[in-house]
Amino acid sequence: QVPLVESGGGLVQAGGSLRLSCAASGLMLADHAVGWFRQAPGKEREGVSFISVSDGKTYYPDSVKGRFTISRDNANNTVYLQMNDLKPEDTALYYCAAKDDPFNTIVVIPRSYDYWGQGTQVTVSA
Repeated sequence: QVPLVESGGGLVQAGGSLRLSCAASGLMLADHAVGWFRQAPGKEREGVSFISVSDGKTYYPDSVKGRFTISRDNANNTVYLQMNDLKPEDTALYYCAAKDDPFNTIVVIPRSYDYWGQGTQVTVSA
């Protein structure tokens, strides 16, 4: 059973918005640091949004700052990625990842994560 399942991807025009969901089963996302990553063909995996276990710490790289927002819905064991003002360069396969983190940190290194979803495709047309 895949512990993380992403949804919400699709085709959108530049300037549009999408909200991605990362739903967990078999683990409590509230106890895990969560990150959203993306990978475009021929490019390395890139972290785009991160949230700590508690106290709501978030981190965004400059490429998405001000456009993307990560949030938790602990009641539904889900983490969201709200993406606004999408650009063609945002086109990629988007993954969520979770890490059991007792230190309440922002985790930006992909290999540090314990669980990964299978990804949801986001395509932004010009």
